[in-house]
Amino acid sequence: MKRILRRIVVSHRLTGLIVCLGMAALFAFESPQPAALLKEKPLVVFVAGDHEYSGEQTLPLIAAELAKNYGLRTKVLKSYPDQNAEKDIPGLEALKEADLAIFFLRWRQLPPEQLQYIDEYLNSGKPVMGFRTSTHAFNFPKGHPSEAWNAFGERAFGSPPGWGKAGHTHYGHNSTTDVTVIAEAAKHPILTGVPASFHAASWLYRVRPDYPPQDAVPLLLGKSVNPDKAAIDNPVAWTWKNKANAKVFFTTLGHPEDFRQEGVQRLTVNAVHWLLGKPVPKKWKGKIDINVPYRGIVK
Repeated sequence: MKRILRRIVVSHRLTGLIVCLGMAALFAFESPQPAALLKEKPLVVFVAGDHEYSGEQTLPLIAAELAKNYGLRTKVLKSYPDQNAEKDIPGLEALKEADLAIFFLRWRQLPPEQLQYIDEYLNSGKPVMGFRTSTHAFNFPKGHPSEAWNAFGERAFGSPPGWGKAGHTHYGHNSTTDVTVIAEAAKHPILTGVPASFHAASWLYRVRPDYPPQDAVPLLLGKSVNPDKAAIDNPVAWTWKNKANAKVFFTTLGHPEDFRQEGVQRLTVNAVHWLLGKPVPKKWKGKIDINVPYRGIVK
């Protein structure tokens, strides 16, 4: 009788152990570690150094907004020691980890080891975005080993290959620009919440007739106000896929007074999301406080 009772107890214990192990295995399968559930936020790297438009002051404000209200990680890299320093942007190795690179550059002459990080990023096929003077981001002298970088704008954004190339010019520092949404592009996600027309402080850049490329999608058209020469209307924002098959957004806007406008802020935030493959924000978090003065070229 005692033997029978022992067998019953052992059998009961084994059954309980099996049930417990089974439940533990089930729990482990259905409830992975919290770290496994966390997806790393996309990293947006801003690269600034433009002499004139205070990009190193406006871009950090945009970066902070993206981090605070839109769930992105951001990093801002600047020319050192100031915006007029053309030969050093520390930290470009951050592009190795970037999910999106945003450039606001003008006439840099970076060393080969820094250019290499930009080259690797452009070859990666990851999305790229640029503002205004990034059409002529580099200005190496004729015959310099890095002279080909002067055409960075064409390679990265589908803009003219440097200042003065293909007729790339503007209509005078005393002019401004009336901007309108191009009707055929009105439903593009990047234009969500952007006014159908607005006035921009940026003097209009001429990129036509050869740019942007024919396979680009122009979003905004600019008309020069008070031009200093005969003016034609030009696209001021477009999307494209460059030769690395990367999604591109570029705008020739970029005067600090442009960034004060809520419509331009929405254009920028929307473009960041679109380039990252994320839906544009359903709810706009509100106007960003950007009150950066226009500096002009001061050396």
